Amino acid sequence: MPKGSGKQLAQNKKAFHDFAIEETYEAGIVLVGTEIKAIRAGKVNLKDSFARIEDGELQLHNMHISPYDQGNQFNHDPLRTRKLLLHRKEINKLIGDTKETGYTIVPLKMYLKNGFAKVLIGLGKGKKQYDKRDDLRKKEAKRDIERAFRDRQKE
Repeated sequence: MPKGSGKQLAQNKKAFHDFAIEETYEAGIVLVGTEIKAIRAGKVNLKDSFARIEDGELQLHNMHISPYDQGNQFNHDPLRTRKLLLHRKEINKLIGDTKETGYTIVPLKMYLKNGFAKVLIGLGKGKKQYDKRDDLRKKEAKRDIERAFRDRQKE
């Protein structure tokens, strides 16, 4: 099964706009209490989240998982830092890559794979404002071409 396949629960569309993603990794995530139930209900937001390596472990910050409705006292802190699970070799490679200026680790999407919650993380380099505008221009041109082609086929 390829990376990023499975039942998609959340996607960080802004990451592809703000970063040029060079490599992706599939990571498991350590959850507590009712977090997995809230995730299965689709109450997860990756918008402003980022990953950082602390003490040789990959930590995910600012990922919002809303409290589970029927969780009462067993609920969790929505913005707590969560540990990501990767092989030691992959973490060491990320440590080396993030030491270079401009590289950061961003979560791209969250999905279920064989009943486990997985996070697809990407190693990305921040885009400049002109790069973002250029990407939008290319995307718009491609959309116009497809629209013209589709209209031509209808005739």
